[in-house]
Amino acid sequence: MTTTQNDAHSVAQAVHDLGSALWFGGSAMGVIGVNSSGRDLKDGADRIRVASSAWGRFAPAQWAGIGATLLAGLQLTRVGGRRIALQKGFGTVGATKAGLAVAGAAATAYAAYCGKKIAEATAEAERRGEPIDVVDATTPTEQTPETVAKWQRQQRVAQFIGPVLAGANIAAGSHLVQSYRTGATVEGVLGRLLPNRR
Repeated sequence: MTTTQNDAHSVAQAVHDLGSALWFGGSAMGVIGVNSSGRDLKDGADRIRVASSAWGRFAPAQWAGIGATLLAGLQLTRVGGRRIALQKGFGTVGATKAGLAVAGAAATAYAAYCGKKIAEATAEAERRGEPIDVVDATTPTEQTPETVAKWQRQQRVAQFIGPVLAGANIAAGSHLVQSYRTGATVEGVLGRLLPNRR
């Protein structure tokens, strides 16, 4: 049984969408649920540790989703190569989508790096006997050691940016899928061939 271009496109699209769903859904759940769940604990250091542990356990699945999004995106670009050349707007949206995915992956990586620095700063503060007073994993108080607070603020921003960019990547992918409709294809090709038409 031979694999057609349509087959390759369908498989790549499914892998891409499932990977993106895992990445976006897991990241959003972490920001909304995991980070604030530590508020139920009394000790500030435990609030940080519990969230850090949860993010660490999710990390392999999160990076699998990101990897699937990026690799399947490359395959979709290869399969849709002729559309990039012939259909006006397709290449621009595709390039934007790729940029969003790469930027989202970078934000996710930086958030993980911040988490590592938070854990190190928390352990160091505990060794010095400083109290670790935090609202939750990424929200410091006025009494939070400054090094911990600095990385918490940076992680909070990076963790919010990650799912926003992942969601924007999904939206751009939806636009590209709609570009495969016959009417959109004709409109895009005519826009490329007759740019000045009304």
